[in-house]
Amino acid sequence: MQPFTDSADVVNYIGGKRERGAGDRTQSVFNPATGAAARRLVLGEVADVDAAVASAKAAFPAWRDTPPIRRARVMLRFLELMNRHKDELAAIITAEHGKVFADAQGEVARGIDVIEFACGIPQLLKGDYTEQVSTGMDNWTVRQPLGVVAGITPFNFPCMVPCWMFPVALAAGCTFVLKPSERDPSAALFMARLLTEAGLPDGVFNVVQGDKIVVDALLAHRDVKAVSFVGSTPIANYIYETGAKHGKRVQALGGAKNHMVVMPDADLDQAVDALIGAAYGSAGERCMAISVAVLVGDVADKIVPRLAERARTLKVKNGMEADAEMGPIVTKQALERIEGYIATGIEEGAKLVVDGRGLTVPGHENGFFTGGTLFDDVTPDMRIYKEEIFGPVLACVRVKDFSEAVQLINDHEFGNGVACFTRDGNVAREFGRQIEVGMVGINVPIPVPMAWHGFGGWKRSLFGDMHAYGEEGVRFYTKQKSIMQRWPESTEKGAEFTMPVAK
Repeated sequence: MQPFTDSADVVNYIGGKRERGAGDRTQSVFNPATGAAARRLVLGEVADVDAAVASAKAAFPAWRDTPPIRRARVMLRFLELMNRHKDELAAIITAEHGKVFADAQGEVARGIDVIEFACGIPQLLKGDYTEQVSTGMDNWTVRQPLGVVAGITPFNFPCMVPCWMFPVALAAGCTFVLKPSERDPSAALFMARLLTEAGLPDGVFNVVQGDKIVVDALLAHRDVKAVSFVGSTPIANYIYETGAKHGKRVQALGGAKNHMVVMPDADLDQAVDALIGAAYGSAGERCMAISVAVLVGDVADKIVPRLAERARTLKVKNGMEADAEMGPIVTKQALERIEGYIATGIEEGAKLVVDGRGLTVPGHENGFFTGGTLFDDVTPDMRIYKEEIFGPVLACVRVKDFSEAVQLINDHEFGNGVACFTRDGNVAREFGRQIEVGMVGINVPIPVPMAWHGFGGWKRSLFGDMHAYGEEGVRFYTKQKSIMQRWPESTEKGAEFTMPVAK
């Protein structure tokens, strides 16, 4: 696959066409592998949000009234186009995010899963009906779209996370405004163009590029009925509180510190493979990355040397190279933050087993590269244990038994994803029952649910009541209406002054 080389300005997409926007603020979009500015992003202003929301609001009545089966057919054509252009989209992601091309292909595939799910919207929008709920009276419920809704998405999955949101929202009859990450914004425009090509009416899907100005404008806009967000916990908390203050429905997915427990009876080959892939894949820039290995009993002495050997030999390269196992960090600022955490871990007394800092990739000397870092003897009071690093840093914590492992995880403020590797069925069962985390893997290191199950964490990893995509997503983008009906022939004469009861 050829690398993505488009150098055009990245702009908004409003009313079915590219729009430069009202402002003149710009910033560079970098290729992380080279460190060079590849294109220019035009940052949106409040006026751009107003224009996008007005476009979505104007398109809503006709789209709401479009039969669900016809909305599903548009999504089916979009699905076909996404499958046809999936490698182009993956190349765009690698060029702006840095993740290896195969990983970008996997991201696109997981986004496509949700589009496939959304194609079944007629079944998912069915309500309930009770005949003769009272004498001569029937009662039924329907689900109706909210109206204009918005999505604010992170840099680490510029295709998959937006696809958690807009396919379900659009199929349910809402219109959508997307604010993608300013670090890798081109994937959003690519998908917007495919939606138009699929026959989506102008204004139903819009993209506003930008920063906090755009976010705050979406949160305050009276015509935006709901906001879905994925990002760090502090921002998720802010989105939730600000959106709720303005009367919006909010679904804000926050940060993570995902643990993987390795029991003494685990298959160590599988456990090592799982930890290496889940900790260092996508340079650790995943909300479901494993960043803490919880090593039970004597398994630590067996597994740490093997982890160290694998971490030292990771193939860190430009993500477009076929044999690359890990690409660069998304920005220079993110690289400096990650390596700052490594320095903090050393200061706090953790044992630095493998130091990934200072890595240079031949031919890409200005790229934002670091290697895989491995710590041992990490304790729960250390910042590298408590805080989300969002980079290729794996911290090993030693515990004496299963109960201590469970307590350690349950005490953490985050509850996004977790895994346990064991051959013991009772341990697996009790782990699933006792752990206070939203997504659990048993011998599965990254337990991201499939499209029809929904995604979401617990504790400070999720603000709001409903998870992303799946049936939870359908409920998020719709509101229930209950209708009770009877006809004059079955109605008793005279005023009723008491609370109605079934008769």
